[in-house]
Amino acid sequence: MGWFSSDSDQANAWDQVNNAPHKAELSHELLAGAASYEAAKAYEKHCAENGKPDSHAEAKEMIAALTGGFIDRMVETKGLDYVDKEKAKHQAKQQAEQGLADSGDY
Repeated sequence: MGWFSSDSDQANAWDQVNNAPHKAELSHELLAGAASYEAAKAYEKHCAENGKPDSHAEAKEMIAALTGGFIDRMVETKGLDYVDKEKAKHQAKQQAEQGLADSGDY
């Protein structure tokens, strides 16, 4: 995987979030790391199947949608509150966009 290695902070957060019990004990920082890792995986899969988006702006929109979808799913299944959800979405989007920028694709 290009953006985040399997031993990155984001990958470790993803593993921790996905294996956590169904309780509202996850911090927004942990959730954001997991979401940015999940978004990077999904984005790279999408690009492999459909080609890269035409612009950096379109890629960023895809990243925002992917991180938001992951976080919404985790909030529903783990029982987090609205504040943690919104903080996590913002932070995950920033991490994923930074990963996209660091990848050198745009």
